[in-house]
Formats: sequence, structure tokens, C-alpha cells
Amino acid sequence: MTLNHPVFMDSGAPCTRSDRMVSPAIALAFIPLLFTLIIRYRYYFVLFYRAVLVRVVQDFLTGLSREERAFQYVLTHATPGNPDSILDAFDHWCSKVEFISNIGPKKGLVLDRLLRENSPLNVLELGTHCGYSAIRIARSLPIGARLYSVEMDKSNALVAEKAIRLAGFDDDMVELIVSTSEEVIPKLKEEYGVEMLDFVFMDHWKRCYLPDLQLLEGSGLLSEGTIILADNVLFPGAPNFLRYVKRSGLYKCHMHRASLEYIRGIKDGMAELIYLGAK
Repeated sequence: MTLNHPVFMDSGAPCTRSDRMVSPAIALAFIPLLFTLIIRYRYYFVLFYRAVLVRVVQDFLTGLSREERAFQYVLTHATPGNPDSILDAFDHWCSKVEFISNIGPKKGLVLDRLLRENSPLNVLELGTHCGYSAIRIARSLPIGARLYSVEMDKSNALVAEKAIRLAGFDDDMVELIVSTSEEVIPKLKEEYGVEMLDFVFMDHWKRCYLPDLQLLEGSGLLSEGTIILADNVLFPGAPNFLRYVKRSGLYKCHMHRASLEYIRGIKDGMAELIYLGAK
């Protein structure tokens, strides 16, 4: 006769066959939850794959930065001196090849419209990155207008400089300033001759949105009617910035809701502010 002897664990308690079936049963129970999470957050997984994993692999294989790879594509697929062609090449690369967080073609239409409707002469861009938004802004500016574009990363600034000049915009129309925003803003009046700004586009580090806005206020660079357009205020998000502009009473605020550039399914938005003047 065969005897079923109990199996003892380290604690000395007997472990039967039914006990050993608990772990697989628990694992099976979590499978629906796992699938639910994958489906719910699938767009974030896609973003992680395209923005992080692909970038790491391509950095290793090519020895070039992501921004340099984007410019190489633009250089071989766009028409020099044609801003629309260069923007189209950037958009194709960012949507089909690798992800770069430009404003993109859909949210870019809001930027285009605001520039056309207001015809600003003095424009400040915080966060040049690879030059996409600088080109988009410059092509919509009236004759005699000037864009001051600030980028803290030297390697990105080199790429942006080449892209901007390839689009046909010289230093008289687009001045690229390689420095941090907190260093540049207080110097705009004295060193760059900017008395007032008509339009500000923010697309740099989101944690800098609020302190840089307050620097602009404190430096006297905003006049009644100055427009500030801030990208990605919902994703990755700038909650302190949004809280301040809504409570300060200094701005008329409108939210342009959209999806994240080049990644559908992730909700994002741009905050359009109109400065009402100091209290």
C-alpha cells in the first residue's frame, strides 16, 4: 500500500498538493489584470519603446545622437530653403522612425494660427531642441520680426542651428542663444535690446515653466496683450504653472486639448495665456 506522506516546509508545517497549487492559481488569476493594464496603458508602452529603447539602441549602433540622426534624415529628404519641406521631413521621421517631442503638426496648427492672427515682432522661444518649432515660428512671422530662441544643450543647439539655416532663416530673423532660460531672461533688455515681448513659446523643461514666467514678469518683458503659449502642460504636465496662472489674476487662460505629438492615445494640451497687465 502506498502512503501519501505530507511534505514539510522549513517552518515545519505540512504542505499538501492543494497548497502547492495555490501559487499557479494566483498567477492565473492575475493574467486578466495584466492584460487589462497592457491594453489600458498600451500607448505609454509604445512611447517608452520609441522614446527610450529605440534611442538607446540607435545611439549605440550609430554613434550619433537622436537629434543628429533626425537632422541627417532631414538633410537627405527635404528641400533646402523650404521650411514646409523641412518640417514635413521632421514630422515623418518623428512619427515613423524615432520619437522626438516637437510640438508636431496638429498642435502646431494652433501655434501657426496665433502667430498669423497677432503678427508679433518680438518672439521668445524657450527650448529650441532640434529647431523644429523655431522653423515653424519663423515661417509665420511678419517682415521685420525677430525670434530669440533659447537652448541650454550645446549639442542640440548645433543641430538646431543647422536646421534653421537650412530652412533659409538667417541670424537677423532667428537668433539662437545657447544658455539656460534663467540666465537669458534677465539679460534680454540690456544685452539683446528687447524692450517688450509680443509672444512667448514655452517648450523646455516643464519644471521651469513657472519660475521662467515669473522671471518674465519681474524683468518687465510682458506688456498687456502679450501671448504665452506653453506646450505639454498636461503630459508630462506643469501643474504648478497651471495653478499659478489660474489664481494670479494676471492672465486670461485657455486650454487647447490635444494628444501627445506623434503618439495618439496620450492626452496632452497647450495653455494659451494672454497677459492682462500688472495689478
